[in-house]
Amino acid sequence: MLRSALALLLLALAGCAHPRPAATPACLAPSEPGSEIDLYFGRDMPGGEVSETEWQDFLDQVVVPAFPDGLTALDAAGRWLDRDVGHTISERSKVVVLFVFDRAAAEPAIAAIAAAYRERFQQQSVLTVERPACIAFR
Repeated sequence: MLRSALALLLLALAGCAHPRPAATPACLAPSEPGSEIDLYFGRDMPGGEVSETEWQDFLDQVVVPAFPDGLTALDAAGRWLDRDVGHTISERSKVVVLFVFDRAAAEPAIAAIAAAYRERFQQQSVLTVERPACIAFR
């Protein structure tokens, strides 16, 4: 009886768990499995802000050559907690959205883009977010 109750409890708890998304999603044709990778670029830097011209130059010289098949660049309003000063910082940001079929092959280019932005604009980091995606051009 105790074993049955324990088994039922474990099954009930398992139903409450949030499973992680599959690494490779099951896609319906004509979609193909791939990854969405979002890169978040803060624009505040020592002595000012990354200008639109500086951003466009970076996008054209560094990001587009790394992903010539296409990307989307968006304006964003970022907020983050600066733990050193103990309050929330607001800054204008840029987000680059990439869709790739081979995530491992894209990693060196993503790392190089982040390193170039950190160095060029004296940034602490570039936030990257990735998720499985079903990709199709219709």
